[in-house]
Amino acid sequence: MTDLPARRLLLVHAHPDDESINNGATMARYAAEGAQVALVTCTLGEEGEVIPPALAHLAPDRDDRLGPYRVGELAAAMKELGVTDHRFLGGPGRFRDSGMMGVPQNHREGAFWSTPVDEAAAHLVEVVREVRPQVLVTYDPDGGYGHPDHIQAHRVAARAAELAADGAYRPDLGAPHTIAKIYWNRVPREVAEEGFAALRAATGVTFPGIADIGDVPGVVDDELITAEIDGTAYADRKVAAMCAHATQIAVQGGFFALSNDLGQPIFVREYYQLVHGESGAATGEREADLFAGVTT
Repeated sequence: MTDLPARRLLLVHAHPDDESINNGATMARYAAEGAQVALVTCTLGEEGEVIPPALAHLAPDRDDRLGPYRVGELAAAMKELGVTDHRFLGGPGRFRDSGMMGVPQNHREGAFWSTPVDEAAAHLVEVVREVRPQVLVTYDPDGGYGHPDHIQAHRVAARAAELAADGAYRPDLGAPHTIAKIYWNRVPREVAEEGFAALRAATGVTFPGIADIGDVPGVVDDELITAEIDGTAYADRKVAAMCAHATQIAVQGGFFALSNDLGQPIFVREYYQLVHGESGAATGEREADLFAGVTT
């Protein structure tokens, strides 16, 4: 294992496009700096709503071919970010998008939400023991905004981190590995408010409405933020990656909308809350590097 890159980052996301919206600048920055950036996406996002009318036939209530199409979108997005290690949990299509909370799709056969956590986590343990990341990034226990697949991704990531470190658990999946630092995706409330103020003042943005700050996943009070990654040098890469997810995202300048056509700001500084491990920053300061303090 001596041939592993010195810095190794693993991100766990629910659907294609989540990674580009939440972490695109972070991923591009670390990939450009030579770190190993590995992405695990838990579903194909089969239940997403389709924005372009010409692709409406892909929707789950029509041809139900959105999932395979989004595999291509994710590959294109990762090319923009310079990320070469991206995979689907258990292989493409192993777990199905569960839809929004409370819909019948939550309990259909193979739905990610209804899969036992330990069953799904075993697939992620294998990745953890192969990649051996020092840093893991995923969602908070609410999944950022309550989507069942995001909640499940959090549960699976947390459980996999625990199991991967246990030498007695499934030695057939590789040698045990302990992840030094675990972060949750966050957005400081003040930053979100500034972003929406800029959107309201912008000219030439034609989205018919503006999202509510509560629609942005992971918005929390500023004091909970422990790390701030400056991705401004990689803003163009993040935007290009978001554009690659064209069935799900419409981009206008520094703003975007999902299928609801409600504008939101694109954040090129990305924020995190350290929930496991030791901060590498001085007391009262935010880390500027997710690997700060990592020694192995």
